[in-house]
Amino acid sequence: MGTNSNDNNNSVGWNRAGGLIMKTLVLVGGALLLKRLTKSTTRWDHARFVSQSLSGEKFSKEQAARDPDNYFNIRMITCPAAEMVDGSTVLYFEQAFSRTPQKPFRQRFYTVKPCSKEMKCDVELSSYAIREMEEYKNFCDRTKDQRPLPEEIVGDIAEHLTTLHLKRCDRGKRCLYEGSTPPGGFPNSWNGASYCTSEIAILKNNEVHTWERGYDEDGNQVWGTKEGPYEFKPVPASSLKDMFSPLNFSQPSMEKRILEGSFVLQ
Repeated sequence: MGTNSNDNNNSVGWNRAGGLIMKTLVLVGGALLLKRLTKSTTRWDHARFVSQSLSGEKFSKEQAARDPDNYFNIRMITCPAAEMVDGSTVLYFEQAFSRTPQKPFRQRFYTVKPCSKEMKCDVELSSYAIREMEEYKNFCDRTKDQRPLPEEIVGDIAEHLTTLHLKRCDRGKRCLYEGSTPPGGFPNSWNGASYCTSEIAILKNNEVHTWERGYDEDGNQVWGTKEGPYEFKPVPASSLKDMFSPLNFSQPSMEKRILEGSFVLQ
């Protein structure tokens, strides 16, 4: 009788202990999982993701085939060029007609960095003119030893042209980020313009939509498409083997995290 009683007590004790251990494991595991799922995206994560999404070779081929009267097949290519002292990335950008990629008609430097904490945006994207444009033609197609040095690149950043402020897109929208120039745009004198505006949207799979327009003093549009933005889609990644030299971007599961959480200049 006494032996059975002791055995029962021991059994109850072990069951209670096992239950407590199991509860502890569940609580600890749940806390770790919650921490992992709620890990916040940093301001620099947004800037790095936008830089990576802009980089690469993209074409408006599909759009030009659908609407040849309003859109050309343009090759847009962007790649990392240098890094500023404040940590912002410098991208080299150029556009050319697809049949003559060696003759770009537009060249720019972009700087990409997080918006300041007091601003209601995630990423600040600024464009600049280039001092010695001829030296930078087909920059992204060259090998590292054929490119200007990073310190030379920083020195060749000329006058500021525009700044766009990008925010994460609301749930249900196709885009991941979108942004535009401030109201009133930026000064521009090409083709009779008085000012220009720019809009950009970054979609999944590194697709980029840009819409640039110039207006005269009376608000009449004097350059840029009227029907809608240019739609640039990337070529297969296999053709970009050396695209990201000398700087490389890692592509973590940022796109998934953003989805869950959520320029062509004359």
